[in-house]
Amino acid sequence: MHIFGNMFFLYLFGNNVNDKLGNIGYLCLYLAGAVFSGIGHSLMSSSPVLGASGAVAAVTGAYLVLFPQTLITVIYWFIIIGTIDLPALYFIVFKLIFWDNVVERRIPNVAYDAHLSGYAFGILSMLGLLAAGLISSSHFDLWAMIKRWNQRRRYRDVVSSGYDPFTGRTSKRIKVKEVKSATRKKAEEKTTELRNEIGRRILERNLSAAAEAYLELMELDGTQVPPRQYLLDIANQLASENKHTEAAEAYEKFLAHYGSYEYVEQVQLMVGILYSRYLNKPDLAIKHLQSAAEKLSDPGQIKMCKDELTKLQKQ
Repeated sequence: MHIFGNMFFLYLFGNNVNDKLGNIGYLCLYLAGAVFSGIGHSLMSSSPVLGASGAVAAVTGAYLVLFPQTLITVIYWFIIIGTIDLPALYFIVFKLIFWDNVVERRIPNVAYDAHLSGYAFGILSMLGLLAAGLISSSHFDLWAMIKRWNQRRRYRDVVSSGYDPFTGRTSKRIKVKEVKSATRKKAEEKTTELRNEIGRRILERNLSAAAEAYLELMELDGTQVPPRQYLLDIANQLASENKHTEAAEAYEKFLAHYGSYEYVEQVQLMVGILYSRYLNKPDLAIKHLQSAAEKLSDPGQIKMCKDELTKLQKQ
C-alpha cells in the first residue's frame, strides 16, 4: 500500500511537473528531493527509514507552486459517496501537508519529517527557479500569485498614506478600501470558466466543443496554456476541422511550452505540413520539417517529410 500510494501521487502530480521541467530537470528534482528529505529525517530522528515518500513529496510541492489553481477531483464518503473539486493549493497544503503530516502524526513507523522536508524542498526550489527566471512563469503559478499580492499590498500602503494615483499628488491621509476592477474580475472569471469548460468537454470526448472553448479563451487571453494532452487534442481537432491558421498557432504553442514531449517530431511534421500545404509559409514549413526529419522513425512519416521538403526546395 505504501508503494501504491507513492506511485499514485507520483502519477497524479508528476506528469505536469515533468512537462514543465523537462525529463532531466524532473529527474534532478526527484533525486534532490530524496536527498533533502533524507537529511530532514536524519536531523529529526535516529530511526532507519526506507521509501520514496520524501521524493514524491518534493514533486507534489513543486506541483503546488507551478499549478496551484488546478482543480483536483477528490472522492469523499460520509454517509454518502461523492466527489468535490478542490484547487491544488488547498488540497496539498491542508490535506497532504498539514492534516496528514502535522495533525495525524499517530501512525508508527512513518517518516513524517521526511515528508515535510520533501514538501519544503519542492516548494522552495520551484519558487527560487521562478523568481530567478530559470523556468517560465505563468499568470497562475504561486510566484505570480505572490507578486500580485505584493503589488496590491504596496498599492494599499501608498494610497493609504494619502497619495492619489490619478493626480500624482499627496493629499491628507485617508482610508482607502481596495476595489478590484470589475472588468478585470469579469475577465478572470470568464478565463476560469473557459478553462473548466475545455477540461470538461475533453473528458466527455467532445473535442469540437473543447476546440471552440479554446479559441474563445485565446481571444480573451492568448497567454493561456492548457495541459499538454488537452492542447495536443485541441490542435489535432482544429486541423481536422480545416481551421489551419488556428491549428498551426495551437501546435506552435504546444512546441513552445512542451518541447520535451517524447513524440515532438510528429507535432513538428504536422505543423510543417500545415505551413507548406495550406498557409503558404515555406520558410516556417522547412524549419519544422527539417527538425522533424532528424527524429522521425516511422518509414511512412519519413517519406512524407522528405517529399514535402523536396517540393518546397524546388519552389
